[in-house]
Amino acid sequence: MNRPEVLCPAGTPEKLRAAVRFGADAVYLSGKDFGLRAGAGNFDAEELSEAISFCHSRGVKAYLTLNTMPRADEYDRLRRYIAAVNELGPDAYIVADPGVMDTLHGICPGAVIHVSTQTSVVSPAAAESYLRHFNARRVVLARELSLEEIKNIRKNVSAELELETFVHGAMCVSWSGRCLLSNHFTGRDGNRGECAQPCRWNYRLYELREERDDSRRPGIEQTDEGTFIMSSRDLCMIEHVPELCEAGIASFKIEGRMKSVYYAAVTALAYKKATVSYAADPDHYENDPELLRMLGSVTHRKYDTGYYFADPGADAKIVDEPGYLTERPYYGIVVGYDDLTGVARIKQKNKVVSAQTVRFLTPDGETAPFRITEMTDADGQSLISTPHPGMIYGVKVPYPVGEGDILH
Repeated sequence: MNRPEVLCPAGTPEKLRAAVRFGADAVYLSGKDFGLRAGAGNFDAEELSEAISFCHSRGVKAYLTLNTMPRADEYDRLRRYIAAVNELGPDAYIVADPGVMDTLHGICPGAVIHVSTQTSVVSPAAAESYLRHFNARRVVLARELSLEEIKNIRKNVSAELELETFVHGAMCVSWSGRCLLSNHFTGRDGNRGECAQPCRWNYRLYELREERDDSRRPGIEQTDEGTFIMSSRDLCMIEHVPELCEAGIASFKIEGRMKSVYYAAVTALAYKKATVSYAADPDHYENDPELLRMLGSVTHRKYDTGYYFADPGADAKIVDEPGYLTERPYYGIVVGYDDLTGVARIKQKNKVVSAQTVRFLTPDGETAPFRITEMTDADGQSLISTPHPGMIYGVKVPYPVGEGDILH
């Protein structure tokens, strides 16, 4: 069978390299303009050129986001931006605004368009219209669709139109991310890449006693810490890979351009392993509990299957506690390994101390744990800890490791 593409977030060059190394078939990334994750770091012109070349040299596709809703006075800048980035050779553009689609085709007639989830496509008719009017190659379906609705769309649209759905990461309380709360509270427009995520804030409910009517007001749970009526759980579909494959979904999209390098690596690895295993032998595929355990080690809110098996009107999929479930700390990334001495050079991300038990995450999975017995600074002097962000240090390891492997 055709294996679905594993499409991973790339918020920075470092995250992009991690996603590619750990199994991404494609990445989505943004330049400094016209993307919906202005706070992700993103790529300047030189970094964008290097990123696309890096992906192509490894057989990985690079999709550029152009999914904001530009105002009239931004179109001159948009045209200049499109002309410049098209020279770099992205494999597709993720676009939400019909005006941007027309502008893109006018400047780059051969450009491949992937219709963003921001367009809220929920029917075969809507999907077909983007194929017919904008020659779209792919539609990223609304996140609120059930699996049965996705199957129906696949059955009733042209074969050449690919379907992409989110399978992992943060969900949004607003329909397909179309939200005005951030703009209202802070002046930062979530539809133009600047969302302040007010849905994640802590709120308290206060009743006006004279207006209270329990017979008409639905109950809303509130703890001592407040209520979380707008904060969604995180999506995780790793245990439902067969159903997603059989539904005809061409691309499994992972949310998280603002998450860590460790998140990029773990999610790419888990979904790549699952899709490869299922495609190789669908009849004998079994869920690997190790993959869910790995995904549980990254920063996340309580996991859920989203709306694949639930009605969004009946179950809002909100959390019942504040903040994130803490990820397993990752200590650094391998930048070199000496075969003769067995010493790995590590770029520090979090403090690690001598005698601590650690292991590596590699593209093949996790290595056996070991206890740090020898740790040195860049000058070869013995260390008992690594307190300085970004410092390079050496660790004696019991097996070979590769550049880009993650110590955790």
